[in-house]
Amino acid sequence: MERKGRRPGFWERTAEVFDLPADALAGLPKLELVGDRELWVENHRGILSYGDREIHISGGAFLIRVEGEELELRAMTGVELLITGHIVQITLG
Repeated sequence: MERKGRRPGFWERTAEVFDLPADALAGLPKLELVGDRELWVENHRGILSYGDREIHISGGAFLIRVEGEELELRAMTGVELLITGHIVQITLG
C-alpha cells in the first residue's frame, strides 16, 4: 500500500518490477531469529569480533551485536551466517 504524498524510491520501484524484496536489493542485512537458539544473518559484511558471549557482525550500515551464552558460529558463507547458542539480546547500531 502506498502512502499519499510519498513517491516510491528507486529500490522500492526496482523490487516491485522484479518482484523481489527491497531489503535484498539495497544490500541491507536480514536477520531471522528462531526461538532463542538460532540466528540467521543474510547480507552480512563479515565478523568483526567473536566470543562465546558476544559476536559483532558488520551489516554494512549497521553493526549487529549478538549477546548470549555459549554462542557459536556454526556456518558462514559470503552471504549468510548461522549463530547458535542461548541468544539473549540482539542490538543494531
